[in-house]
Amino acid sequence: MLNLVAEVGVGNQVLNERSLQLLKALVERYISDGQPVGSRALSKDSGLKLSPATIRNVMADLEDLGLLHSPHTSAGRVPTVSGYRLFVDTLLTVKPLESKDLTRLYQGLSGSDDSSDMIGVASRLLSELTQMAGVVTLPKRERVCLRHIEFLSLSNTRVLVIFVTNEQEVHNKIIHTAKVFSPAELQQAANYLNSIYSGHSLDSVRKSVLKELQEDQERMTNLSGTDLHLPEGCRAGKPGMTNLSGTDLHLPEGCQAGKPGMNHGLLDAVKMAQLAFDQDNDKDKDDYVLTGETNLMGFSELSDMERLKSLFEALSQKQGVIHLLDQCMKADGVQIFIGEESGYRAFDHCSLVTSSYSVSDQVVGVLGVIGPTRMAYEKIIPFVDVTAKLLGAALNPKSTAPL
Repeated sequence: MLNLVAEVGVGNQVLNERSLQLLKALVERYISDGQPVGSRALSKDSGLKLSPATIRNVMADLEDLGLLHSPHTSAGRVPTVSGYRLFVDTLLTVKPLESKDLTRLYQGLSGSDDSSDMIGVASRLLSELTQMAGVVTLPKRERVCLRHIEFLSLSNTRVLVIFVTNEQEVHNKIIHTAKVFSPAELQQAANYLNSIYSGHSLDSVRKSVLKELQEDQERMTNLSGTDLHLPEGCRAGKPGMTNLSGTDLHLPEGCQAGKPGMNHGLLDAVKMAQLAFDQDNDKDKDDYVLTGETNLMGFSELSDMERLKSLFEALSQKQGVIHLLDQCMKADGVQIFIGEESGYRAFDHCSLVTSSYSVSDQVVGVLGVIGPTRMAYEKIIPFVDVTAKLLGAALNPKSTAPL
């Protein structure tokens, strides 16, 4: 919890405790009822024994500093983005979650062993409990480690890829290979990939596979047109090349018998790995789960149709939202973007409260709540913070405690 400070610097001026207390009371009153706050109402809420005239003078000073503004010709004032920011960073008193809400979050996130289900549940719970939009990103590929991979022939050139990540998560994917593989060849490919890449992140596996394919292509290019003195019946590129022991092969420098590039079986394994972990094949895969966006239509400040249309288009296009959420992964704790702080016009009247979640002490994703700038930050912040901890604990196979 935060206590009211005695002074805060704003620009070249210093706000005293009286000004801060009036600002705090005004922001809380506006968040509560959504109406511009006048001096008489503020006199009652602030607890300060000040005349309405004195309060009007303080409010005018706060307006000059860009912390408040007067909508229309009303005598009342509402907080600006700068006013909200000062309130959130300095004056906010965060409230602990009620026991019933904590129980609902814990039970909801401990009812499944499937990571995709848990991410969807987390998004839905955030939306339902806050009556705003809940968003949860899927674990980043570069933070997900490969534990084991298997290939199963389906029909002709269709192969089912089964791979296990992060100790417990099982994923399936169908790929189409360039030729038909026997079960023995598929097993050999899986054994090779498991021996090389087990324990590595999916992103590093993908990069390593691409690099290996490029090196193989360069080796084969170097071999073309080269006069190799091979025993009769042996041609470069045959699997038998790696089994020739004691044979004097005149190979170009850097091309040694036994390298993956010299064995078609191992090269096929690398090509199958490329298909299995190719990001281009996952273009249609959701980057995040968004729930409850229609809740945003119930807030008066977001009810303008053009404003709503712009917001929903931004949410559907995803690129801006993902960029924003990715920024949150680089910082610890709860992050808050208020209005135009996000850098996206569609979010000028929204706030985004986020927190990263971790698996095995590694940050793998972000979750949060999207709502109007006039949100109850003291309630939303603990919802986001606790949900992130619970989701990370639920996804962590070694975890024994929810927090």
